[in-house]
Amino acid sequence: MSGNLSSPGVSVASRVFAVLGAFDADHRALTASDVARRAGLPLATAHRLATELVALGGLERHGDRYVIGRRLWDLGLLAPVQAGLREAAAPFLQDLYAATHATVHLAERAGQEVLYLDRLTGRATVPVVSRVGGTLPMHATGVGKVLLAHAPEDVRRAVLADLPRITPYTVTQPGLLRAQLDRVRREELAQTVEEMTLGACSVAVPVRRHDEVVAALGLVVPDLRRHRPRLVAALRVAAAGIGRTLSTE
Repeated sequence: MSGNLSSPGVSVASRVFAVLGAFDADHRALTASDVARRAGLPLATAHRLATELVALGGLERHGDRYVIGRRLWDLGLLAPVQAGLREAAAPFLQDLYAATHATVHLAERAGQEVLYLDRLTGRATVPVVSRVGGTLPMHATGVGKVLLAHAPEDVRRAVLADLPRITPYTVTQPGLLRAQLDRVRREELAQTVEEMTLGACSVAVPVRRHDEVVAALGLVVPDLRRHRPRLVAALRVAAAGIGRTLSTE
């Protein structure tokens, strides 16, 4: 951010957005000093604005650090793309849950991560770390692999250049992951086996608006070996329904 934001003529709104813009995927929790430095603001100004944003729900304070508040997520859901997608998907997510009793995820790509737009918790006890409004690595999740397979090449290169190991089963070899992504594009299907969380497997398919992949729909279950064909069939029916709804809007 520019240091010009400290000049008298800069609007309060510009400074507030500078504070919010200090946060990104690599900087999720910041001290007041961090916010001031990244926003190009005096420390006193950054601290005052951050305190006001906490009071309004725009930020939350955890110890000496600030994080983005839930109210911003709620407002973000009003954006036409996300609001339309979640609204179109809602009845199909319910149908998918009724057919499978598994944890259901609707997600889209946010930069180099998966952003979870909606989640229905399944009946089976499965360790699931996702949360609505939260993000997870693309390379270790079923919905993430779908979205990564259909992402621009520069995004794929960036993700493939940094593949942290989350569990012993996380795919961290760029060549192997690229081969998996090629298969995802061919089969319109991705799966993971304990790659994000031990004891949790996932399967996911793309959601298309016309020919464009705009989201991924996934299921998380304890084991894919017995019911995989049934789960995949249910996913594809639901994804097709969401796609049809989106394409007629």
